[in-house]
Parts: sequence; C-alpha cells; structure tokens
Amino acid sequence: RLHARKAERLAPLRARGGIEARGIHQGLVPIELMTTEVAEAVNGADLIMLVVPSVAHAHYARALAPLLDGHQPIFINPGHTGGGLHFLQELRHAGYRGRVRSCETVTLTYITRMEAPAVVNIYSYTKRLRFAALPGKETAALYALLKPLYPEILQASSVLETALSNLNAIFHPEGMIMNAGWIQHTGGNFLFYREGFTDAVGRVTAAVDTERLAVAKALDIPASPFIDVFFEAGLTSKAAHESGDISRACLESEPNKTIKSPPSLDHRYMHEDVGYGLVPIAALGRLAGVATPTIDALVHIAGLAIGIDYARDGLTLERLGLSGKSPAELKRFVETGE
Repeated sequence: RLHARKAERLAPLRARGGIEARGIHQGLVPIELMTTEVAEAVNGADLIMLVVPSVAHAHYARALAPLLDGHQPIFINPGHTGGGLHFLQELRHAGYRGRVRSCETVTLTYITRMEAPAVVNIYSYTKRLRFAALPGKETAALYALLKPLYPEILQASSVLETALSNLNAIFHPEGMIMNAGWIQHTGGNFLFYREGFTDAVGRVTAAVDTERLAVAKALDIPASPFIDVFFEAGLTSKAAHESGDISRACLESEPNKTIKSPPSLDHRYMHEDVGYGLVPIAALGRLAGVATPTIDALVHIAGLAIGIDYARDGLTLERLGLSGKSPAELKRFVETGE
C-alpha cells in the first residue's frame, strides 16, 4: 500500500497500475492500494514504513498518533540524524502516550532517483547499512523482521550510532554552499558529485567529519570515518578509499556518477541535510561538551544564503526530546525508551 499527501502525486501511478522500475529491478511494480488517507494505508499493516524526508516526520507523527496501538512497528527509512528520536517526540506532542516500536536506517535502503512521476531508476542497494531501533531493547526483534526485506542492513549499537553515521549531512551541505553560484547560474546543470566535489570541498568535508567523530568519541558511540562508510556502502572505488581523499571518493562514485546537482538551493540537500543533519550533530556536540566550529559555520552560512534560521528552526535538542539530558541519561533513554 502507498500513501501520498496529494492525489495528484498518485494519479500517474494509478494510470500505470504501479511504479515502473529501472536499473537493478526492471518492470512494473504493482501496488495494491494507493490512497491519500493515512488510516486506510496503515489499517492492519504488519509494518508502517516512512520513506519521507526528515522535514515530514512531524506531519506523519501527528497523522499516526490517533491510529497507533503500540504493536505495529514503524520503520523510518531513512532516519538520517535522529529521525526516530524526533518522531517519538512529535508523537508525544500529538498526545500519543502508548508504546512505540520504531527502527531506522542511516540512509535510504536504495540508491535511487525518480526519473518521471511514475518511474524510478534504482542504481543499487545501499551496502552494509546501519540499522537500529528505539528503544534499543527492540533492535534484535525488529532486525529479524526487516533483514529478509533488506539483506544489507547491519545492527548498530543504537540510534545514536545511526544518527552520527549520516553521510548526507556530512557532505551534501558543503557541496551546496560551496557551489552555490554554480547552482544558481546553471540551474544545477552539472554533475553534483563528479564535478562539484573539488579538493577544496573535500577538505571542508574532512573538517566536518573530524568534528562528527569527536562528538561520537565524547559520547562513547561507535563511529567510522566518512570515507570508510562511503566505501562500505558501495559508493566509491577501493583505490579512492585507500587514498583517503574525499574529493576523489566522490569523483569515483559509480552509483552517483550521473546524478546532477539540485536545480536550486531550495532543496532537501539544504533543508534536510543542514537543518535536520548538521544542526542535530552540533546539538549532540553541545550536550557532550564538544566544539563544532566548522559545522556551526556551515549552518550559519546556509541560513544566510537561503534566509532560514536553521540553528533555531532545525532539529535542536528540544525537538529531539533530549533537552537537559546528560550523556548518561541520553544513552539510558535510547536503550530503554524511559
């Protein structure tokens, strides 16, 4: 079953009878039910899966709050940086007080782009994809449920590990901000990864990654360097990985080689990856007592460029439900949910 907020988004899929897949999957994928009613989509479902940008998590929390019974698992695909924590906090704000069984991946389970209103090109599965549940005590059960559907998932220690492994937040903002003139002048008519990630962009990305790793270390959360995760996900060559050069890793990213830049700065690479990616990493840094000057600068410059106060309106500690918590309280909360 498939839910969309607008009937016009479903109209071309209804006309085809489903979604046309290209790439590693070929042919028409039929859909039993397409609806704009959330209740109709989730009634009696074995699994509720949110495949939406982070900015939509609050909307779906409000829509699902009166419909949940505490038994249906919710798979946030992807969770990005703190998606499960944010979704839980929004459920509570919407008045839901029952049990929540959520799980999440770091990034989307497929590397894919929509080529037409009812056509997707699936370039590959995301390899060695970190997966965790909230509360953490549910991870083993939900991993067993999802593993047959997505064989590439790997159990992470907690949703804090998945949150601090969000590749998109680590390199998309630099690609957007440092190529802002090119994006606006050409309408995004260049290859974002192959042409946009010069050595200068790569060096700033490396600085962001260093700060992220420092936050993870202070919170005693497992974390791997960006280039290791990028390689493990199947996104670059072995030679680029061994070089340690982030710019080269992007240049030699086979799954991303044909992907063009966003056509404008008004895009999820800014709204999601800055406001819901970099902002919560910096927030976790403050909780842990770790400075994040490069991340803070990017958040500030992105806000100036697009006219949005991301530091205020993004995914803050308060919106994650973590305001006032110590590192020990944070880790206990993500494990027990209490």
